[in-house]
Amino acid sequence: MIITLYINGKKESVECQPGEMLTEVLRRAGYVEVKKGCDTGNCGVCTVLLEGKPVLSCSYLAIRADGKQITTIQGAAKEAEEFAHFLTAEGADQCGFCAPGFALTVLAMKKELPNPSEGEIRHYLAGNLCRCSGYEGQIRAIKKYLEAEHA
Repeated sequence: MIITLYINGKKESVECQPGEMLTEVLRRAGYVEVKKGCDTGNCGVCTVLLEGKPVLSCSYLAIRADGKQITTIQGAAKEAEEFAHFLTAEGADQCGFCAPGFALTVLAMKKELPNPSEGEIRHYLAGNLCRCSGYEGQIRAIKKYLEAEHA
């Protein structure tokens, strides 16, 4: 079946098989910046924004996204680059495999939670796994990024 997605502001008609997950449909359509990790909804590397909210695309049926706005890291490149400067400054930019999903989640959190506590930040990011760090650098970077936005 053919479904319509609005990916990074562009209308796309894409083929979708019954039961197919959004990750596969996006990657087949050329959006290879959507990474594949665990394929079980546990690691967060496949995160995209669906109508502005973070969604684990490996466990989201593509048919459910029909007619909806999807943002990949390429669609949020400017904001993600701004956040990346904070990650780099805190030494939290290691292998980068988790970075796109992590950055999209942070960008969504920034819009949803105006002034989150550290506990709220950790809770919001609970589904994003980083195998390179202990998250302390990321937490420092997020706090400084959010503080800079309010300054």
